[in-house]
Amino acid sequence: MSAADPGPGAGELIDIRLDLPGGRRTTITVGPGALALADGEPVAALVADARALALHGQRLPTAWRERTLELPPGEEAKTWAGLGELLESLAEAGLERGCRLGLFGGGATGDVGGLAAALYLRGVPFVSCPTTLLAQVDASVGGKTAVNLPRAKNLVGAFHQPQRVLADTLVLATLPRDELASGLGEVVKTALIAGPQLLARVEALAPALLEGDPDALALVVADCVRTKARVVAEDEREAGRRAVLNLGHTFGHAIEAVAGYGIVPHGVCVAVGLGCATDLAARCGTLEDLALPERLARLLRSLGLPAGLAQLRSARDLTLHPAELRRAMDGDKKRSGGRLRFVLPRAAGAIDHGVAVDEADLSVVLAD
Repeated sequence: MSAADPGPGAGELIDIRLDLPGGRRTTITVGPGALALADGEPVAALVADARALALHGQRLPTAWRERTLELPPGEEAKTWAGLGELLESLAEAGLERGCRLGLFGGGATGDVGGLAAALYLRGVPFVSCPTTLLAQVDASVGGKTAVNLPRAKNLVGAFHQPQRVLADTLVLATLPRDELASGLGEVVKTALIAGPQLLARVEALAPALLEGDPDALALVVADCVRTKARVVAEDEREAGRRAVLNLGHTFGHAIEAVAGYGIVPHGVCVAVGLGCATDLAARCGTLEDLALPERLARLLRSLGLPAGLAQLRSARDLTLHPAELRRAMDGDKKRSGGRLRFVLPRAAGAIDHGVAVDEADLSVVLAD
């Protein structure tokens, strides 16, 4: 993977290249006005979140909007039935092999739209235009696509890489506060994976990020994309190192399942999961940076995010019974040999994956 300079300045677009096996490549363009480049990226049909389309559809080329398939917002779109309806719509539109789809919306749109692209005619290419912070820093990069089953999140999916990603940070100005917070949860996750430099940058920019400052957001989106692209380039299909990108997600997905999909934004659940994973690492004795739990909690609080289950339960008036959370974890994709496997931090930039833990330690964390 190659990247440009360490960060875009005000008004600057930056290209980040993700090189993959077999000569495949995804170019991710980050910055204000990136959607203007869609003029040079023809598509046969647009799959779009209805809310994002109403807010920002005018930024897309007229040709993109000539054949539009609208999706319901958020997790409502990520169902087996919703995927089937989308595939039927593609077939009814008469789209032929070699066509290219455009995706416009948040992480859920990218997940279900990308999976439809992977399945339709055994795979068609697509261009992704993420419209939420969470999608720009994480979901739109790396080719993971999926829908949810009642038992657990993202159990049905495929790896299918976009040809192009246009992450226009101007669209983030209309994000509701909960959606901004959701993206910031993934930002913190990525900073922990990247290491001390990005973690310190996020800490320094926290007030600006919380206020939605466009320059701060553009800088951090580019940093997060670089980090994820480096990991994906090493391990596209999660045979090893890519698993570190699931930091906080075993807890986070369980919270989403128990609370009800869409009740607590994904990135907020991940933020809580980061606190839980760090606590679990401390209890297991694998945490090397003993100052990390308090540092992480302080950063999450500065971004308006809950740092643990107790704070989430109180803030959202949720029960989240420990036994229900533990049962939900049994559907986690990272199970191996009949046991849960966790992604746990040792320090910023030092993340272990495939970690089996003592059930007693896990029970204490879930009861916090």
